[in-house]
Order: sequence, then structure tokens, then C-alpha cells
Amino acid sequence: MKLAHFVLILIIIGLPTLSNAQQKEVIAEKGDGIYKLLTRNGLSFSEYNNAFIELNKNKLGKNNTLLAGTKYALPDVTATKTPKLTESATLTTNNTKTVKTFDIFGAAYKDVEITGNELNGAVYYLVSGHGGPDPGAIGKYGNQTLCEDEYAYDVTLRLARSLIQQGATVYMITIDPNDGIRDDNIIKSDNDEVCYPNLTIPLNQLKRLKQRTDAVNNLYNKNKNAFQRMICIHVDSRSHGENIDVFFYHDRRSNTGEKTARILQKTFQDKYNTNQPGRGYKGTVSARNLYELQNSYPVAVFIELGNINHLRDQQRFIIANNRQALANWLLQGLITDFQTNK
Repeated sequence: MKLAHFVLILIIIGLPTLSNAQQKEVIAEKGDGIYKLLTRNGLSFSEYNNAFIELNKNKLGKNNTLLAGTKYALPDVTATKTPKLTESATLTTNNTKTVKTFDIFGAAYKDVEITGNELNGAVYYLVSGHGGPDPGAIGKYGNQTLCEDEYAYDVTLRLARSLIQQGATVYMITIDPNDGIRDDNIIKSDNDEVCYPNLTIPLNQLKRLKQRTDAVNNLYNKNKNAFQRMICIHVDSRSHGENIDVFFYHDRRSNTGEKTARILQKTFQDKYNTNQPGRGYKGTVSARNLYELQNSYPVAVFIELGNINHLRDQQRFIIANNRQALANWLLQGLITDFQTNK
């Protein structure tokens, strides 16, 4: 449909007004973190965190901590801002279509049309496996190298976009600043991923898992009255001869976590029965003592997409349309979960 006109609206929650738009400086007090310092000075943490870190990167401690008694520059509120998942440019057209722009999805996918409201009120924390200094499982496809973190991240981005289309609030916990959704079969590996909001990912596995779980739990406390889920997406590594289906883990103490996992499993079963009748589906649901499942406040499900070493499993995630199908099926399962458990 040809659109006669549009109005571009930039949504910025709590935009402050400073009498001096030049870089104002403040002194960090004992117990201050970036969130506390920014909000005390009238600045939105989600909006100005990255700019603050860039301005003060030579004065920050480990994991971007503040040093009491140190003078820090505050971001210029007149500077251009880049929309993220929690703050976006909204395009409103004359036929009431709404499109939100998220640069994290990349140039081809950044404009997200809101097509439904089935997940209004739901909050999702999406954690793609590994990242930063750890590529996760590594497989070979001919002479090409496949890295778990890149394929898990692409599926996670696609899921995030689909959730937003249905009205959900989404936080990407593993974030790559420049790798949006990619349609390549062989996805180039890099190591510049960070943990929400912009923390360097440590190499040590326990520290890495704690870092992302802490990020989720801090957000959980800020969204206490909402329906919340944490979804962790990985690619498994097994012998070359072992063909597996998408399978799901939950914390053994969480009945709701098990219920969510079984809803996702049944969704995949139904989708395979419809799209590939006679194929069969053997994806399992089981309890697992994984750090993120055991220590996250929201209900959590851990998903393995397939065996990175098996040729048929590789087709499930190296083909872009298949990665999108995985995201679409997860979306359908999460809609059922929301409708069932809210």
C-alpha cells in the first residue's frame, strides 16, 4: 500500500533538561555505580550508559565500576542517540501501522513492524551462549569453521525481533555491537560481544555465567510485576555421527520452568508433524544443574539447537531460513506459555 506520509517519533523516556548541555562533571560517591550516578543526575541509564562509558573509559574500574571520589563527565543530552531494544524510533503512518527501529538487528532488519499484541506485558531476557573471548563449540562444514556463539546469537536476534513484533519487552543479554541478523550460511566469527548493558565478557566460565545471570536478576527486580522469562540458546557439540533434535533443559526445582520447556517441546513436535510429516521428532525435556538455570530469578529454559558436528544438524542452523524457522517456532511456544501461565 502506498503511504501518503509518515511521522517519525523518537521515544525517549525521561529526557532530562540541563541548564548546561556541555559535558557537566560530577564526583562519584561511595557505593555509586553508573546506574545510580546517572539517575541521580536526571539521566536515563538505558539511554546514556554507553555514552558515559565512552566518555570516561580511562577512569573506570574493572567491569566499568566507578571509583569513589573520582570526577566523571556526564553525556551531552543534545548528542545523537542510537536506539536500542528498550528505546526506539517509532514510525507512525497514516494507516496506523507502527514500526520500531532497532539498530541491533542490522540494516536489513532494523525496522520492526508491530504486527500483534499477544505478548503485551511479557518481558524476555535472551541469552545466547558464550561470546566475547569464548566462541563455544566449534564445528567444521567442509573447509569452513562454525562457531556456536555466532549461530546462537543470530537465532536469538531473530527471536528477539519476533517477540517485539508481538508486543513483548526484550532484553538482549549477550550483545554484539555490529553483528545484526545475518543471512549468510557461514557466519564470520568475532569476539567483540559484550554482556548487558556494556560489560566486557570474561574468559573464566564461572565469572561469565555469573555476569550474565546477575544482569538478568538486576533487570528482574526492576520488572517485578511483569511476566518474565529467561531464554538461553546454545548449540551442542557431540560426535560426528550423533544426530539430535532441538532439546530443552530446566531447573529441577522449577515446575513452571518444566512446564515452559514442555510447551516449547510440544510446539516443535507439532511444527514437525505439520511441515515434515513422517520425519519424527525426538527432542527431549530434562532437568539440568546448570548455573544460569539454578541462579536466575525469572523462570528459565536452556535450549540446544543441534549438534554442531553433525551434517544434518548443521543444516538446521547454517541455513538462514532454518534459523528463522527456529525463531518462529520458539515464538509460538512462548506465546502459548504466556497465555497459559500469565
